[in-house]
Amino acid sequence: MPLDNGVTSVSRLSWEEGSATSDFDQVAEECPVALVYNGVSHVVMMASPADLEDFALGFGLTEQILASPEQLLDIEVQRQPRGIELQMTVVNEAFVALKQRRRNLAGRTGCGLCGAESLEQAIPDPVSVSSDAIFNLAALENAVSSMLVHQPLKQLTGSVHGAAFYDPKGELVLLREDVGRHNALDKLIGAMHKETTGEGFILVSSRASYEMVAKTARAGVSLLAAVSAPTSLAIEQANLAGITLVGHVREGRQVIYTHPERVRGQS
Repeated sequence: MPLDNGVTSVSRLSWEEGSATSDFDQVAEECPVALVYNGVSHVVMMASPADLEDFALGFGLTEQILASPEQLLDIEVQRQPRGIELQMTVVNEAFVALKQRRRNLAGRTGCGLCGAESLEQAIPDPVSVSSDAIFNLAALENAVSSMLVHQPLKQLTGSVHGAAFYDPKGELVLLREDVGRHNALDKLIGAMHKETTGEGFILVSSRASYEMVAKTARAGVSLLAAVSAPTSLAIEQANLAGITLVGHVREGRQVIYTHPERVRGQS
């Protein structure tokens, strides 16, 4: 049965050392979420049904459907029998641009990066981030060591990702969770645009892909830290964007791949 906190209680049969036990488990709820702009469905994402207004805003900004938060005029979360619809009203300028993007999808029998007609469109140059911020490795250690404490869904289910924004001292400012790592980051960025966050860095409980770097750049954040490894394209994009990319972040170990001048404490 679904619970109010995005968790579902299910029955289970557990075997351990030859003995069977019947009880209940808490698992993360996952459902289709349709993003609908001015009455036209754009995409359906599998996501955790929490912080959906943050998700709607963050997705619109990081996917460059919206040029600014002000272009999103209204959001209505509608629960349907088979999922959730995010009914959004956007300004006409954004809607016209979105319709043009949708036309690029027409007539294709297969695509890896849908809507892209060239390599330049598939992987565009990232937004450039300019920042004089300096971060200490102790702040990264403090962030990663405390992240799980602030992840209630992760503690209950063990099956969701987290994306968090920390101040330069490594103190938590905002955190969002989702079954999808990109969704978690979109939710975080949406929440960041609703509050005054100041300078800081983003920590994700996953690997760092080029999409994660691109979303971080569009949020104007100068440091992205990941508990796992980055991809080669993520490193390339971070270099171009002026973002400090740190991987394998844990207590006692951090690997800085790009723009190390922004971090103090490394040998």
